[in-house]
Amino acid sequence: MIVWINGTHGVGKTTTSALVQQMLPDARVLDAEKVGEVLMDIRPGLPATDDFQHWAPWRPLVVETARRVLQYTGGILVMPMTVLVERYWREISDGLAVHDIPVRHFVLHADQETIRDRIQNDPVLGPSTFRFSRLEPYAEAARTWLHAEAEVVDTTHIDPTQAAQRIAAAVRAG
Repeated sequence: MIVWINGTHGVGKTTTSALVQQMLPDARVLDAEKVGEVLMDIRPGLPATDDFQHWAPWRPLVVETARRVLQYTGGILVMPMTVLVERYWREISDGLAVHDIPVRHFVLHADQETIRDRIQNDPVLGPSTFRFSRLEPYAEAARTWLHAEAEVVDTTHIDPTQAAQRIAAAVRAG
């Protein structure tokens, strides 16, 4: 099974995923961003883009990587990754379905003021222009398809441990 943790940049996907992994037996974290980083390292580079998700190989490589890791390890893969383009999400989720890999799709959400504050005051990364630039695309995806497609965990007033507990409990409950 895959537990996909989606949401805008700065909402706490990476932190929450690490906590979820600790709460679920036989769980591992696979960050799909690493697949994008592999593509970014190709020299000479792939066509210029502002987001590696736009490169056609990224989506099937995410599916194949997850499939192969699950085939090798079994258990649960917790995958923190922002996917805001519905067509990209469909390509990934349909690709996993072809291999009979169930996906529990969660979206970590917080109101705009909270997210802006978290990004501005991030103690590790500091303020991030890229993260701020993704807020409107997230809001648009949330309005048009994303929140209807996933289980939304509102993190506005809870910490990552509480968010992870909610996700882990939902996964355990089936």
